Amino acid sequence: MILFLLPAGDYDPTEAAVPWAALRDAGFEVRFATPGGKVALADRRLTDLGFSWLSPWLMTRRAELAAYRRLTEDPWFLAPSSYADVDPAEVTGLFVPGGHAAGMRTLLEDATAQRLFARVFIRGLPVGAVCHGVLLAARAKDPATGRSVLHGRRTTALTSLLELTGWNLTRLWLGRYYRTYRTTVQAEVTAALADPSHFLTGPPLPIRDSAARPGRGFTVRDGNYVSARWPGDCHRLAAEYVALVRAHETGAVHRTG
Repeated sequence: MILFLLPAGDYDPTEAAVPWAALRDAGFEVRFATPGGKVALADRRLTDLGFSWLSPWLMTRRAELAAYRRLTEDPWFLAPSSYADVDPAEVTGLFVPGGHAAGMRTLLEDATAQRLFARVFIRGLPVGAVCHGVLLAARAKDPATGRSVLHGRRTTALTSLLELTGWNLTRLWLGRYYRTYRTTVQAEVTAALADPSHFLTGPPLPIRDSAARPGRGFTVRDGNYVSARWPGDCHRLAAEYVALVRAHETGAVHRTG
């Protein structure tokens, strides 16, 4: 089964729902794990509360919100495991969405989740992460080296440009909402890599992809691992992660570069 790691709440609904829907529609079993084994809902500012006049640009779009509503009705979503109760031997793939709000820390700072991520990653199983979710990968250590499992890999994540743009647009009334940590995601992830050039930022002016136009998104694939930057990459990310899962089933996954 493919396991989605969710925080206690506050994740981005697009980043969870679009890959989940692609996997389910392709016939794969998807289950969920949260810190305490309780149902985890997405960031309400992205689903309901909005961003005042910036809502058309920053809130979850209608199609992706519909996918999230469908996700919240899934029986496995309504019966998550706790991180501690996951049997790694049953996991055949792992996916980690991101999000900006403070609840994401319940995933990103959880030592059990970090160890689980590392174990699945090192086994060569298909792994996907987007936005802040890549921080979990950066913090997950290979016990053989003591380094991040991303050391020696290429990746992307939420770029500093995207993160700081969101913060500057909203900080007068939302404070640090867009700054989960003082260090940007890009800076922390880059510090975990073997070479700073292994962090790929993609086009400087990101354009949101869609189900009809997934090619507008940007992803980075390195062997059994695929990553993306923000919700606007998630249709492409979903397609690539499904392809990665299928390739693993046929034994066609190899390290690249």
